[in-house]
Amino acid sequence: MSVQETTDQSFAKDTSTGITVTDFWATWCGPCRMQSPAVEKVADELSNVKFTKMDVDSNPETAKNLGIMSIPTLVIKKDGVVVKQLVGYHSPEQIKNVLNNYNWKGND
Repeated sequence: MSVQETTDQSFAKDTSTGITVTDFWATWCGPCRMQSPAVEKVADELSNVKFTKMDVDSNPETAKNLGIMSIPTLVIKKDGVVVKQLVGYHSPEQIKNVLNNYNWKGND
């Protein structure tokens, strides 16, 4: 599954059902450029989790509303409710481990 772009206008709808992971990033952010391939790798492996990404420079309202002060930040939601925020770079294994802690397994 690919990582889809989301915006301030579409974020609530895009992340309203199921398990979602949103990568908050910006083009000028070095660690964000490292985080994107890790998120894409996990997205390819876990078909039951929806992955989105949001450029905070183009979409500042959602990041502000969620209290995101640093990027990259990964926001994990279940049925529209934030259940976890991961700040800073996380490897594919770390992301999968967090999801597995919630018993949100991959393609099993």
